[in-house]
Amino acid sequence: MLEKKKLGFIGVGLMGHGLAKNLMKHGHAMTLHEHPGNQPMEDLVDMGARTAKTPREVAQGADVVFMCVTGSPQVEACVYGPDGLLEGLRAGAIVVDATTADPVSTAKVAAAVQARGGRYADAPMTRTSQHAEDGNVNAMLGGDPETIAMIRPLVETYAENIFVGGGVGSGHRMKLLHNYISLGTLALLAEAYTCAGKAGVDRHVLTQVLATGGGDSVVLKRLQPFLDSGQPGSMLFSLVNAGKDLRYFTHMAEDLQVGAFVGEAVHQTFMTAANVGGGEKMIPELLNILCGMHGAPLCGK
Repeated sequence: MLEKKKLGFIGVGLMGHGLAKNLMKHGHAMTLHEHPGNQPMEDLVDMGARTAKTPREVAQGADVVFMCVTGSPQVEACVYGPDGLLEGLRAGAIVVDATTADPVSTAKVAAAVQARGGRYADAPMTRTSQHAEDGNVNAMLGGDPETIAMIRPLVETYAENIFVGGGVGSGHRMKLLHNYISLGTLALLAEAYTCAGKAGVDRHVLTQVLATGGGDSVVLKRLQPFLDSGQPGSMLFSLVNAGKDLRYFTHMAEDLQVGAFVGEAVHQTFMTAANVGGGEKMIPELLNILCGMHGAPLCGK
């Protein structure tokens, strides 16, 4: 039987809402951080969640505090300061960071949590917000084995697959590697479909060629609604956030003294698209931004 915990949750966004909901469905008490960037929380409150105005209040009395915010600056803003999570964290409590974060920052945050007598694990996810709502994301964990064993039953409430990469920061590193490959694939497809449109090649036939050959991928399948209708489908991730994740990847490569020549090009592709087309547009819009820049027919028109 899963031991019931007192949980805090900071970052009830597209992904965080589903995580919090599934944790509560398994009987855990929940305190949610009030923030303008949250998704509507009425359903969670109806399930019994409390709300708190500061990260400090969220952490007070919590056995485990989850964070699922935009990036490392937001994590650090939640952790540090007079109303930060550290001020309310009790000895022995665990911080689980599901954010896609910069591993250099992760190490500093983990050390600060541990200095207060707490435990830390990074636990970012892949898949979509619908997977989060349905409780079957993929989770990548980093931390010491004892902490991982303590949080695993909680992560199992919302994850179909759990991968343990090693010590603190390894979960975030795996997530950055994953996002670099998936976003890099999208950048390749966007350029290819732009060329196809300008050359008069039927994009649907190109899709069939890719899907039955070496170009097949999950990204290709998820891109189909946009090719057909111009709607993002399940790819609800903004261009500016894609640029942020790619910058974290190139930072990581730089820190490891690994050349990220392709990574830099992919990062610049997404940042250019965000600057030209609007950073809050969803990542499939990369196709039409490139088509517009190069005079190719738009997708879904």
